[in-house]
Amino acid sequence: MGRITELEHPLSWHHLATLRDQRTPPHLFREQVGHLSLLLACKAMETLPLRAMEVETPLARAACRQLACRIALVPILRAGLGMADAIQALVPTAEVWHLGFYRDETTHQPVEYYRKFSSAPPEIAFILDPMLATGGSACEGIGMVRQWGVERISLLCLIAAPEGVARVQAAHPDVDLYTCAIDERLDENAYIVPGLGDAGDRIFNTH
Repeated sequence: MGRITELEHPLSWHHLATLRDQRTPPHLFREQVGHLSLLLACKAMETLPLRAMEVETPLARAACRQLACRIALVPILRAGLGMADAIQALVPTAEVWHLGFYRDETTHQPVEYYRKFSSAPPEIAFILDPMLATGGSACEGIGMVRQWGVERISLLCLIAAPEGVARVQAAHPDVDLYTCAIDERLDENAYIVPGLGDAGDRIFNTH
């Protein structure tokens, strides 16, 4: 069974408070998304494989370790883009591939409109989706990344609803999920409560 990790970190709580606040302007909202994405990535990447190597310091040789695999970041468009830049700055060698979904406002189901993968899948992929609400887009995205051939998949979300967590666990029990907060519930329109509103609109100032 995949792990469900809810961050228990003072900085996560601090930045999440600003993220939730409806008074937070778009430029600060984007900044908080970046901070929280970094915290999530640091936690999710604790077990990345490493290889031993040596470098010459100004004084002597030093035993070191570096990443030993290809890593993919897969933001789910469009809101996932707000998480990708911060994490790629932390891991400059990470590849960024894209999946695009929009939500049918009647059925609340995801509709794919874009997919960009390479012919050779990486060993590890981190799917980035700020809001795990019904879990529809996340489950579709995980399925596509698995079909691509990636063996080790993790899902990173800023905020999750219990319904979305349960759906991901049921459909993809081997996938690890990392989130800053698991909120109370979904409302009648399938929005997370208390949540933070529409992450994509707030990131890109398109209310």
